[in-house]
Amino acid sequence: MATDNDKVREFHFTDQDFERVRKLLYDHAGISLSDAKRDLVYSRVARRLRENNLTTFREYLIFLDAHEDEWESFINSLTTNLTSFFREAHHFQIFADHIKKVMNRRPIEIWCSAASTGEEPYSMAMTMVDLFGSYNPPVHILATDIDTNVLRKAQEGVYSADRIEKLPVDTLKRFFLKGKSDQEGMVRVRPELREMITFRQLNLLDEKWPIRGPFEAIFCRNVMIYFDKPTQYKILKKFIPTMRRDGLLFAGHSESFHHAVDLFKIQGKTVYSIAEPAKHLAQP
Repeated sequence: MATDNDKVREFHFTDQDFERVRKLLYDHAGISLSDAKRDLVYSRVARRLRENNLTTFREYLIFLDAHEDEWESFINSLTTNLTSFFREAHHFQIFADHIKKVMNRRPIEIWCSAASTGEEPYSMAMTMVDLFGSYNPPVHILATDIDTNVLRKAQEGVYSADRIEKLPVDTLKRFFLKGKSDQEGMVRVRPELREMITFRQLNLLDEKWPIRGPFEAIFCRNVMIYFDKPTQYKILKKFIPTMRRDGLLFAGHSESFHHAVDLFKIQGKTVYSIAEPAKHLAQP
């Protein structure tokens, strides 16, 4: 049944269309959308209709079913990518303290599982440079995301200057290069930071992850809020074999894993370690 809003919309958008989009996104990306996201779904998917010269959502869903290469754009259009440098700053001190305890290990592998436009993995890299006192620390960061558009931006490492204006002056001087002429008003992260990071597309719902670890730390922040509890549990369980037994998992400020106490135990504010019943699944 269509709503009154459809009378002023460019494209007819029914409850059936919304339910179909919601189911497809859940089936392919594990993301659960509430009823409150109806307008967001319309505005995001409507762009795909225009891009493909289609006139109805029904047409688009048929088109999507017939064109495998459109799935990437469909999922990209519906993922939200809000991030900033050193977001939830207390995590980075805990992260540094943890790596300091194991800094003699080799390799030191870290995973940022929702890299978005790159602010988080670059913040992790800066933290490691400070910890080791070198622009070439013995650390490798794997940065993954389901959204290929934001990964391309992350790999470029170029940001508008207002994205870093709240960072300390010393941090700005040591880790960012100012753009000139046509790049004025932009900044680029130092190449040494980019060399520490491998960016790769990955869907956390994929049956197999082409990664091995062992990871000293995994950042999976502000991602689980998009998944229902069974999906969260499935992903959390898959994290464990990629981690060191004493590794840490960093979650978002509004996320808690009370439903997975057999897998992870709380160590600090939204910081988790592997619970005893699951330690045998992790790497030494």
